[in-house]
Amino acid sequence: MKNLEPKGLWNSFYSLTQIPRPSGKRKEIADFLVSYGKSLGLETLQDEIGNVLIRKPASAGYENHPGVILQGHMDMVPQKNSDKVFDFEKDPIEAYIEDNGEWVTADGTTLGADNGIGVATALAILADKNAVHPPLEAFFTIDEETGMYGANDLKGGWLKGKYLLNLDSETEGELYVGCAGGVDVESTFTYEPVETEEGDIALKVTVKGCKGGHSGCDINLQRANAIKLLFRFLKDAVANYEARLACVEGGNMRNAIPREASAVITIPEESYQDLQDLVDRYEDLWLREYDGVETDLHFTAEEVECPKKEMPEDVQDFLIHAITLCPHGVYRVIPEMPDIVETSNNLAIIETTPQEEGRVQIKAICLTRSSVESRKEELASVIQSAFALAGAEVRFDGAYPGWKPNFKSGLLKTMHDTYVKEFGTEPRIVTIHAGLECGIIGSKYEGMEMISFGPTIEHPHSPDERVNIATVQKFYRFVQAALKAL
Repeated sequence: MKNLEPKGLWNSFYSLTQIPRPSGKRKEIADFLVSYGKSLGLETLQDEIGNVLIRKPASAGYENHPGVILQGHMDMVPQKNSDKVFDFEKDPIEAYIEDNGEWVTADGTTLGADNGIGVATALAILADKNAVHPPLEAFFTIDEETGMYGANDLKGGWLKGKYLLNLDSETEGELYVGCAGGVDVESTFTYEPVETEEGDIALKVTVKGCKGGHSGCDINLQRANAIKLLFRFLKDAVANYEARLACVEGGNMRNAIPREASAVITIPEESYQDLQDLVDRYEDLWLREYDGVETDLHFTAEEVECPKKEMPEDVQDFLIHAITLCPHGVYRVIPEMPDIVETSNNLAIIETTPQEEGRVQIKAICLTRSSVESRKEELASVIQSAFALAGAEVRFDGAYPGWKPNFKSGLLKTMHDTYVKEFGTEPRIVTIHAGLECGIIGSKYEGMEMISFGPTIEHPHSPDERVNIATVQKFYRFVQAALKAL
């Protein structure tokens, strides 16, 4: 991979794959970026929350041009296949080249091209003594994937540039001028567990092998949500097979469609075979329903040690009904652009956590997105009602604004014209349903003009993530040309 062109970019990306950098693990990657900037003799700053800013003086003749910011985020989404032994807190990404040299991917985990390729691009430009550009800032934010905390906590006045090039998009040949806003909807059930029925046995039922993916980019692909599938089964098992729910887990990232989910249930011993048969029937049913979409979906049941306590029956029933009712997927498309999602919800995480004095908490987390603020509020309210009626405590967290398109932007015209000049084709001017930091940064720096673009990255936020090598070369060439044109 280090021998690919452009070498400066790929060598920087390789360095990033060697640094564990899931969201929340900030120090090592931030220290690397700070050291990198200082090693080039460039002004290098870090704010109190961990964002890193590296400034490079303008090329000769460009000193009086408006400044440009190359922006990306440090963290990556940690997702792996269930059979992959891997610790995202410690292990380097095992990247390799596949498909006759066309793609770079990783062995059983996310690759981190989102947003490692963007970060590596900025680092390569900083190190390139032949690059032609205005006053340049490379701005790297923390924890974008878990709540855009770096952008949210950014102080006004730190950045100097007029133009911001966000390097965090995933389709080459597209210029993004707007994105959806989002909000987390967190619903919590807290209860005193009850004694398990004497003589019952326990089974751990597990949905695994779903494709998952990015809850913004892939939400329209009709992929299975492992949590929704699991609760569909649980509703049947509880209603018709005397099953009781002890605990449940599923998903681990708010912006990734859940690939796996599991629950421990208790049943009368004589119901063991009936439950195994029911599991097999649901697996067959889901494989038919998702034919052509989910090829590796599996649903299994294994006998485990019987827990001493389980969920009270009323809490169990309320939880199952709430999850069943909770919407997942596309809620509304943009009427004028029916191929673009306007509003969606990702039922992302469910987790069981012991509390003090023997109590237990079950939390369900959704990420609700929309390019229309009122629609985002409407859908979040629908989810709130579903869980509130079930007795859960519901709160909203991590809200971030959308990014409103400015089709009259001078930056957009320059980027469009530069693309046509370089490649002889028109770029697509689009908005994206995924969240970008542009809306947040723009709210703090009024008048800043922004564009988001990138190479082609497939299946981000899943172990199938891969980046197309040829488009990385084209992307880097475009960045160089755009900086020269600005």
